[in-house]
Amino acid sequence: MESTKPAKDFVYIDVDAVNNKTNSIDKPKFILKTNAPSRATRKLHKNDILFSMVRPYLRNIALVPEEYANAIASTGFYVITSLNALFPKYIFLLMLSSYVVDGLNSFMKGENSPSINNCHIEDFLYPLPPLTEQHRIVAKVEELLPFVENYACAQNKLNKLNTEINDKLKKSILQEAIQGRLVPQIAEEGTVQELFEQIKQEKARLVKEGKLKKSVLSDSNIFRGDDNKYWEKLGKEIHCIDDEIPFEIPASWQWVRIKDIFQINPKNVAEDNCISAFIPMQKICATYGSEFYYDEVQWKTIKTGYTHFADGDVAFAKITPCFQNRKSVIFIGLPNGIGAGTTELKVMRPYGETINRWYLLYFLKSPYFIDEAQFKGTANQQRIITGYLENKLFPLPPKFEQDRIVQRIKQLASIMSR
Repeated sequence: MESTKPAKDFVYIDVDAVNNKTNSIDKPKFILKTNAPSRATRKLHKNDILFSMVRPYLRNIALVPEEYANAIASTGFYVITSLNALFPKYIFLLMLSSYVVDGLNSFMKGENSPSINNCHIEDFLYPLPPLTEQHRIVAKVEELLPFVENYACAQNKLNKLNTEINDKLKKSILQEAIQGRLVPQIAEEGTVQELFEQIKQEKARLVKEGKLKKSVLSDSNIFRGDDNKYWEKLGKEIHCIDDEIPFEIPASWQWVRIKDIFQINPKNVAEDNCISAFIPMQKICATYGSEFYYDEVQWKTIKTGYTHFADGDVAFAKITPCFQNRKSVIFIGLPNGIGAGTTELKVMRPYGETINRWYLLYFLKSPYFIDEAQFKGTANQQRIITGYLENKLFPLPPKFEQDRIVQRIKQLASIMSR
């Protein structure tokens, strides 16, 4: 059965029909005259030049091919028909040039629909060589254009490769650091057991002062048995955790649970009129360093409904994609040493000076911590599962080695800051 649809009367070319990367007409509309925009009456000819006068289509410029002769152009175009003394392809290349596009762009006016007008185009100064030279210029451009395109393609691949390599280098450096491969071990620097003792003493002091619950004193003990397997002792219970160990660490290091060596999401106590820092998620930078900004507010305005932190605390975003983008920081220089902010943060506070904050921060940015995270929630808002941070195994080196690791990473700043 034959189609009963009416034939289309003409081709209509709107400003978005032109591809601003290839400068070709990719999406013309085939419509009835009765459906055409009332002001669109300009009929095109072969080799006319379409120059868009409205944003965001300013670079939508095209040379009309024969197949679109007799098409109707949108009033958003300035249509240039070349005279006999002009070579259309030269005028087309001229209108594509930065000199013309940027020059005309400087006249752009309007807020809701910024645009240029006919006078801007007509009063602009254009360099016009003799007709024979116009042909030679076009021939030379067409000769060189494949090389330019090949160069652009190669440059894009190189830029992509550099970005990927830089990212992989950063991740590799941090992974090597937390596996004990970035600096050598020095026996005279002390042991992890000394750190544990300092942590226990600090916990006991805070419990005695009523600042922590007694339950924080119930630490697990992870050790390697005579069978060369890893075991964890908690109270009187002992069980094998060999399948949890992600990689080998130096003999002078020890695996610990994060909840045993850090306070998680501690609370601040301050006067209501105390000036403090307010930090929403957008003021925490996604980098391999520690960058953040804050607004100064009275403590009473943020002490409830927000996550607390203080100078020396280390925090990271627990929500996607901020988590994967490594939005994590060391808070320092806060007004009166305290602040509060987005509830999408997990905050960690070392016990005393047992853990180098930068070592902890680099751990939080490492592939081991980022890539193994598990999430829960909707596709648009996923958060790390409850217990992921608290139960995560943390590779703990002696304090002096932590300091040397941090120093070594910072020596590689030319890589880490890219």
